[in-house]
Amino acid sequence: MTIKDTPEEWEVRASETPFVGKKTSVRADDVVMPDGSVARRDYQIHPGSVAVVALDDQGRVVVVQQYRHPVRHKLWEIPAGLLDVPGENPLHAAQRELYEEAHVKAENWRVLADIYTSPGGCDEAVRIYLARDLSEAEGQRFEVEDEEADMELARVPVQELVRGVLAGDLHNTCLVVGVLSLVAAQQGDGLDALRPAEAPWPARPFEA
Repeated sequence: MTIKDTPEEWEVRASETPFVGKKTSVRADDVVMPDGSVARRDYQIHPGSVAVVALDDQGRVVVVQQYRHPVRHKLWEIPAGLLDVPGENPLHAAQRELYEEAHVKAENWRVLADIYTSPGGCDEAVRIYLARDLSEAEGQRFEVEDEEADMELARVPVQELVRGVLAGDLHNTCLVVGVLSLVAAQQGDGLDALRPAEAPWPARPFEA
């Protein structure tokens, strides 16, 4: 038995979009169940995101702290952002986010994990990258606004982040998955065995 997620699409009898927001929308589908019954499923339509575990040569990860209004918390997170342009190359988006949020660039990029953040209620897909060989970006820092204007930046040892995750002190999905995937890769086949940065991503197809 192969443990692998497989694409599948059940019949949709009717669909409507009762809410359209600036970045996301809500869709309501009437889906035919295996027994022939029809059930309504409401879910958020999301453009997709990228996130970056930026690991420096001292074994520290670049993290940012940002206010997240829906959960009423300031969360420590890894740099991340939306795929604002349909079909955008996710690596380019990740490089942009690392520059904008941390003013850092990286020479070595790999794919750590591809995830669905909340597949029972949202179609958001996130590609989490590992970025190494870091250096300060050139030029002026990106001008931030809204929640990002209050953002804090730090570099934290990997094991300190692991302890925070397991203690229940760190909650951001991308940080949790990214950091634990990093440790698993280090203890497994090694970081250079990770998928290349341009590996296919069926959830959000892109052009190289």
